[in-house]
Amino acid sequence: MTFKALLANKTGDTISTNLVDFKDEDLMPGDVTVAVEYSTVNYKDAMAVSGRSPVIRQFPLVPGIDFAGVVEASTYPGIVAGDRVLANGWGLSQTHHGGFAQKVRVSGDWLVKIPAVFSTQDAMAIGTAGYTAMLSVLALEHGGLTPERGDILVTGANGGAGSIAIALLSKLGYRVVASTGRLEEADYLRALGAAELIDRRTLSELGASISKERWAGAVDSVGSHTLANVLAQTQYRGVVAAFGLAQGADLPASVLPFILRNVTLAGIDSVNAPQQVRLQAWSRLARDLDLEKLARTTQVVGLAHVPEVANQVLAGKVQGRTVVDVNA
Repeated sequence: MTFKALLANKTGDTISTNLVDFKDEDLMPGDVTVAVEYSTVNYKDAMAVSGRSPVIRQFPLVPGIDFAGVVEASTYPGIVAGDRVLANGWGLSQTHHGGFAQKVRVSGDWLVKIPAVFSTQDAMAIGTAGYTAMLSVLALEHGGLTPERGDILVTGANGGAGSIAIALLSKLGYRVVASTGRLEEADYLRALGAAELIDRRTLSELGASISKERWAGAVDSVGSHTLANVLAQTQYRGVVAAFGLAQGADLPASVLPFILRNVTLAGIDSVNAPQQVRLQAWSRLARDLDLEKLARTTQVVGLAHVPEVANQVLAGKVQGRTVVDVNA
């Protein structure tokens, strides 16, 4: 029996992806085999598939940093055939075949059982983007922020992580300010819970080392000048959760927000987060994410459309989340 997989190869500096037929013997080592139902295209997936960033460290490799499906076989304690599971990050799409395939074999340590309130499609509508958004919310709470403290800024608001961060924060009672380069999509962001929109250009240029206090905290997926300006305008004892580099990996900032306003910059890593943290995040997503809002963020495509969607993500043309039905 064969199954479909999107395989990435590299020739010189060029990465190409093609649908191929895989067999079980083509799978990598692991103690759990999963029949994949859905994956998703995150920003990191787009960078991997396009070759814009060296995410994939060995070739040929099946990309896809996420998957959700049903366990086909397992020797891992506590996971049995028929369990619905998901995976985010770890070595997927870097050194281990990922979720852009109809079957995957991984270590049971990488898997989380899908909360009962979510379908496998819901789990990938959330994916790494939404899981990272939840990790960011947890970081804001860990820093002592409550809705009473003031506004929360979300940068990259139209993207997957930004969209779900807005939905989560608004349901938790925060007043959310959304930064976007697509102000024409204001209705979408307001429907998710944004109370105010600002043009991303107001944050994307070189700014002052410290500026007027505007927000109690922020969730940033952009980095570079944007993150520097976000920090410069964060209130006393505010918290900024940062996980992205859409504008750049640099941080042309000053220490002044940290030593004059006691601002906390919390780095968010979704790839290697401990299992306990993952379970907490997914438990909170099951409690705090509005499924109707999640549905508003989501489109579904087939496996063959992944490269096209990846290019659209990098061009900033994709709104919200793209789920990949690997069996379509």
